[in-house]
Amino acid sequence: MNMTIVLSLVAIGLLAGILSGFMGVGGGVVMIPLMILLLGYDQHEAQGLSLAVLAVPVTFVAAYTYHASGHPIDWKFALIIALFFVVGAFIGSKFAVRIDQATLKKIFAIILIVAAVKLFFSK
Repeated sequence: MNMTIVLSLVAIGLLAGILSGFMGVGGGVVMIPLMILLLGYDQHEAQGLSLAVLAVPVTFVAAYTYHASGHPIDWKFALIIALFFVVGAFIGSKFAVRIDQATLKKIFAIILIVAAVKLFFSK
């Protein structure tokens, strides 16, 4: 593995981690576009790698920090959401791998744009 790739991987991990802890985002919003830009991955490869990274409980420490800082987390709610997140991710991945690259990339871009516009204009 050459140094450029290692530095790209470190940058993607740090940026995704910082933004995950800071704003609750990281996976799709940060890592996927960076993997496409910095690593030359296609949409399917980037989505798969993003999911692989998130398979490890990487955000637990950040969530616990919020909880310990006086922003209580209902861990029962988190568990229920997480269980169904797994089911939803399985179903979503079955659809995604059957969609061609160009269409998948456009769907991903539209979701990011809609989310950004909604956030920008909300109170």
